[in-house]
Amino acid sequence: MSELHYYFPPSRAPEPRLLEADVCAYGASPGAVTAAIEARRRGRSVALVINSAHVGGLTSGGLGNTDIGNKRAIGGMARDFYKRVGAHYGVAEEWRFEPHVAERVFHEMLREAGVAPLLREYPSAVAREGARLREARFESGLVVRAKQYIDASYEGDLMAMAGVSHTVGREGNAVYNETLNGVQIRDTHQFEADVSPYIIPGNPASGLLPGINPEPPAPAGTGDGKVQAYNFRMCLTRAADRLPFPKPDGYDPLDYELLARYLQTGWSGLFGKFDPIRGGKTDTNNHGAVSADYIGGNWGFPASSWKRREEIFQAHVRWQQGLMWFLSNDVRVPARWRSAMREWGLAADEFADTAGWPRQLYIREARRMENVRVITEHDCLGRTCADDPVGLGAYAMDSHNCQRVVDGFVRNEGDVQVCGFKPYPISYRALTPRRVEAENLLVPVCLAASHIAYGSIRMEPVFMILGQSAALAAHLALEHGCAVQDVPYARLRRLLDEAGQMTAWDAGAGVDYEPEAAVPVEPAAEK
Repeated sequence: MSELHYYFPPSRAPEPRLLEADVCAYGASPGAVTAAIEARRRGRSVALVINSAHVGGLTSGGLGNTDIGNKRAIGGMARDFYKRVGAHYGVAEEWRFEPHVAERVFHEMLREAGVAPLLREYPSAVAREGARLREARFESGLVVRAKQYIDASYEGDLMAMAGVSHTVGREGNAVYNETLNGVQIRDTHQFEADVSPYIIPGNPASGLLPGINPEPPAPAGTGDGKVQAYNFRMCLTRAADRLPFPKPDGYDPLDYELLARYLQTGWSGLFGKFDPIRGGKTDTNNHGAVSADYIGGNWGFPASSWKRREEIFQAHVRWQQGLMWFLSNDVRVPARWRSAMREWGLAADEFADTAGWPRQLYIREARRMENVRVITEHDCLGRTCADDPVGLGAYAMDSHNCQRVVDGFVRNEGDVQVCGFKPYPISYRALTPRRVEAENLLVPVCLAASHIAYGSIRMEPVFMILGQSAALAAHLALEHGCAVQDVPYARLRRLLDEAGQMTAWDAGAGVDYEPEAAVPVEPAAEK
């Protein structure tokens, strides 16, 4: 599985080459794809630079059971994508699809627009002239000199290299007067039975099992630098040609002792997120107290070097492949669960270059821009409302766990699943840096949002929406010769409407929510 990497370093000495463009869209997310296509449709020259070997990010990387919130909040090019996927299957639109179909559709859209993606490109520096980005430099020797930049990466690398203010981790509730941020010990994706955290059960002197933080949890609502867990969205099947789960190099049985003990308590939710998609396959995600999420394994990822991120990526591969091998083979797993798991395997016709394993790590959250306009839980709950919307958010405020701690027994910390609110507008100003930091950069993925609000925004359709909207703003900045902060919003709104973007919610449309293990807004959140 030599091709399963996050980072592909240059295979030879850098070869300097200059590419000039009106707009540079950077990143592996589908937001970068929609940004590049929209800019090109507007007659702009475009450089689409992707820090991956493939197009489409997580949408073509395993997340085939689309996290939606509300389909009616999705318009523009994002809606067109799901219609094109539907056409492949002979239906009006499809939201539960095979990864290879999504990648094919993205390539078709790029070809139609005349955009050739540049793959496996990793930025090393950004050169500035005052408050303007002049060029982005990449490890291969590529230099992109553009008039407008759109950092649509999951990581926010161009934003950071440009010196734009940003944060990593969770704010304390006091920062934005929130109730759902910071440290949270709740009941979702939580242990449903008492499990000892110690190597010898009940004996603290024996030491903690792997992955448990020895530090006591901070008070509820306290901010920290911890990041919600990452994993891979696996495409599994029961087909006869399925690929068996590999036993990874470095497999350590002790890593799964916690799960073994939990299964022995009678926990029966093992197959809770084997969500069906087309082709008799699944989009299999994290579910329960110990699952595909490598809790605590990603804290250093957002701000690390490419080399260090690759190490963290491989640790996630090792954890999750080891998890699936453990469940299929280890005698500590009750026989009925082992037998049931062996009916499943990796889809042989997906991710062929990586032996059926998804290529895209689910980077649920990395850097987030800091700005004068930050989307918070108050926006999600309708207490505040943006007057310059460029799209709608609609999913639950959804944070996966950030750590495991000891509270007599082992407890997960950080998971929040709060729904029950209507789609809400996302402010254009949350995509723009402070003027003194960057006048020609837009950030539609690592935008300005609090940790808990980002948990709602961070859905693939929303990234497509915001990528397209960012490209329209970049087009207007070029047309008016102005900074992105000075783009006339009335003109932008007209273009958004013409493009079919949803920017306002009909009060009579209802909630129509499609949550993942979500719970209604708690009374305390309404105070």
